[in-house]
This record gives sequence, C-alpha cells and structure tokens, in this order.
Amino acid sequence: MTDHAIAVIDIGMTNKKVAVYDESLRLMEAQYRNFTPKMVKDLPCHDLEEMEKWFLDQLKTAAKRFPIKAIAISTHGATFVCVGTDGKPALPCVYYTYEPGEDFHSDFYKRFGDAQELQSRTGTPAFKAMINPAKGLLFAQQQFGDEFKNVTNILPYSQYWGLRFTGKIGVESTYMGNHTYLWDQVDSKLSTVAHELGIAELLSDKLYKSWDVLGTLNEETAAKTGLPKETIVTMGIHDSNSALLPHFAKKGERGFVLISTGTWCVIMNPVESYGFSPDELGKVVFFNISAFGTPIKTAIFLGGLEFETWSSIILKKHGRKDFPGWNEEVYRSVLKEKKIFLLPELTPGSGQFPSSRARIVEDGKDYFFDDIEDSCSEGTMPPCFADFDKSFAVLRISLVMQTLTALERTGIKDGFDIYTEGGFRRDEAYNILIASAFPKNNVYLTDINEATALGAAMTAKMALNGISLKDLAGDLVVGYYKQEKRSLPDLESYRTAWLAHTSMA
Repeated sequence: MTDHAIAVIDIGMTNKKVAVYDESLRLMEAQYRNFTPKMVKDLPCHDLEEMEKWFLDQLKTAAKRFPIKAIAISTHGATFVCVGTDGKPALPCVYYTYEPGEDFHSDFYKRFGDAQELQSRTGTPAFKAMINPAKGLLFAQQQFGDEFKNVTNILPYSQYWGLRFTGKIGVESTYMGNHTYLWDQVDSKLSTVAHELGIAELLSDKLYKSWDVLGTLNEETAAKTGLPKETIVTMGIHDSNSALLPHFAKKGERGFVLISTGTWCVIMNPVESYGFSPDELGKVVFFNISAFGTPIKTAIFLGGLEFETWSSIILKKHGRKDFPGWNEEVYRSVLKEKKIFLLPELTPGSGQFPSSRARIVEDGKDYFFDDIEDSCSEGTMPPCFADFDKSFAVLRISLVMQTLTALERTGIKDGFDIYTEGGFRRDEAYNILIASAFPKNNVYLTDINEATALGAAMTAKMALNGISLKDLAGDLVVGYYKQEKRSLPDLESYRTAWLAHTSMA
C-alpha cells in the first residue's frame, strides 16, 4: 500500500480522466469518460455540472482505495469560465470550436487592434473559431448579456475546477499565457484587450506557479468524496505545458523540442527569450508561458484530426480496420515521383497553412475533401486511394510536411533533440520521415503514456514535499528510444513541390 497518493483530474477536449499516482509517480489507475455538449441557444457548451458530478464520484471511489493527499488539475486550452458570487457558472461555457463567423473576427480586430500587433504583444496568433479566449469572452458578452452582469470572476479552466473544490481563487502562468490575447507577454500584465473588453477587474493579474497550493478541500467537496479536508489542491496547469514537465526534470529546461501528438499536434521549443522575427508575425506560431514562467515557442496543427478523418475514408473504401506500416519502396516512390499531394487544412485557419484548402492533388488534378467526403464515387475519389499502402503513405507524408514547418517555426536548431509523444509515437513511418528530415538532430520516441496527467502529478508531489522539479528526476522512469534514420534524397524536393500547392485560398 502506498504511503500517499495523488489524484489527477485531466480534462481534454474529448476525453476526461481521473488518474491516481503513488508517491513514486507510478500510475495506479485511471478512469475515462466523454461528455456530449450541452446545447444552449443552439450553441455547444461544456456540461460542467455533469462533469463535476462524475469527478466527485470518481474521487469518492478512489478515496476508498488510496490515501489521497493531493489533487492536481490539468485542462485543455482556450477555455475560461465566468462565475458568480456563489462560485458557480454565471453563464454557459461555449466550446472554443464554435465558429461565430468571419464578420465576428473582423469586428474583433477592428475593435481591439491589428492582429499582428496583438500577436507581437501577447504572443498570440489569430485563430478561427474561438481558440483565442478573448474572442470567446466577447462572444459570451454578446450572447449572454444579462447573465454577464452577474459575473464576479473570470477563471481559466484549470482554476475554475480548483475553485469548485476549494472555494479559493487564483491564477497561474501556463493558462494565462495560452494564446488568450488577455496577457501582455512583453510587460507581464493584463493586456489592452482585457481592459477594453471591460473584464480586467474580473481577471487576476497575479500569476502563481503550477505547483503552488491553491487551497485545501472545502467542506462540500470533502463530504462528497470522503477525502480529508486537509487534502491540498494545486493551482492547476495547461495540458501542453504539463507534458513538458517530465522532460524538464530529466533533460533540463532547453535543448530539445517536443512533438506532442493527439487531436492537436503541439510542437514546443523552450527558448531563452520572448520575441518574434518580422516574418513570423501573421503565422501560426506563438508563445506559451511555461510552468517556470519562461517562454515556450509553439506551433500547432490538427494532425490527429486530419489523420483520423482521412484514414476513415481510406479504411471505409477498402473495407479494412488495420493500418499499413512502413513500406520503404512505396514511400520512396511517392517522394520521387512528386505526383500526389495531400493538402491541409480540414479546419481552415487552425494550423500552419491557413490559405490551403483540404484536398488531394494527383497528376495536376484537384480532388477536394468536401467532394470526397460527400460522395465515394470514382469520379470524386483520387486514383491513389485505390492503393491502400500508397494512400496512407501520402497521408503520413502530409502530416510530416506540416510537422516540419511547425518545427522550423519554433526555431529548432542543429543538435537539438526531438521527442515524439502521444499517438504518433507509435507511427513508424511518421517518425522515420521526421528523423530522416533532420540529419543533424536525434529523434527519440518516449514511453510516457499519460504525459499530461504525469506532469500534473509532478506538480502535486512538489507541493506535498516542498521540493523542486529537478528533485523529481530520480523518481521518474522515462524511456527515450532513438529513431533510426533513412537516406531519403527526394524528401526535400518533394517538400518544395508540396509547399507550392498550399498557397491556394
């Protein structure tokens, strides 16, 4: 029996989990659940009430089996919750994936300033939908004006859950610095956008560390879970930044780039200083703020979504459920011929190529995704999709092309290690291609299965024991497996041809 345990509430956009770690940071159990959106005024919203009930139930069950002494919370980005005097949501929390329309985005920048100037000050690029939380808060003001009058605090998602469990309010750095438009990263204060939205008084401008203690359980949470009121709750952490913590502990604060893969592929480079070059402004590159308060140059794209969506079409066409592995002959052929290209973006404006329209280009002919999705007739399907191995090769090469651009935009340097984590670490072809594209860098696949939850558990152990992140290095057992390279001389010329097709609006 472990002397003490740590519970982690890890909230992804799709999957929610409650995990329990022992004092050596070994995962002992995890429970998972998805929640369908709660529709309000035809808007998809987070079902916060049902999520809370489930979290409390899982903590109650875990408390009977493990001596839980601390709770840490990790959540996906781009979500803030507006609360009232009772500590409960004062209005619905709309999904950040909701697209309010082009007029909304245009009006936002007319009101709050030039997109590139805002990017320069806040480290935030212009995203579509409401991936910029300031846009989500403006939308909330417009849609729920009466309810907004009752808002007393606006909390980052992680700290909202901390409030529910402790009754205490606090804000930490990784979430405020998460492409929000709300934090001025040049002057380390609330941004002009926060002030002009009229919400500066509702936001905290004091940022804590992720391992600081927010508080202990309030009476209601203690009663519903059976946990002692002395159970501490840490400040919480943004999920991508949480995934960096094991590598910070094992490898140091710089000299590597992490490719964290899931629905979103998030490429993160811990850098020495904040700042954009002129040619980076207007691109989908931005700065997160690490758990140490230091800059993390970041680029993202919806790689997991693209793989899942395109592969489902290919699998359906062939009546299969398996995925082909690395077939060197097929990949060499596609790269050498330069006749077939799969282009992003399925969600326009979400990744590195906002001017690109999702399609296959084969022998100079466009096969647009919308047409392929709507009809499986031979006239709309690209001929390459008749070849199972080739179609997956084209798809994986496309994901690699997007990753290479993201790596370059984060400022990767010769000699930096590259770590692949998440779902794509099991994709041999993807990693062979990445490794082969960087002859002066080593690529490693990690064996961390729940990087976000593990990082959050680390913050709780730091809080419990009053120790630093480096003190945890001995507790962590992380495998780094070097990816072999291939000589693929046509990879660079294929990329040049692929890039030429991404400028189509």
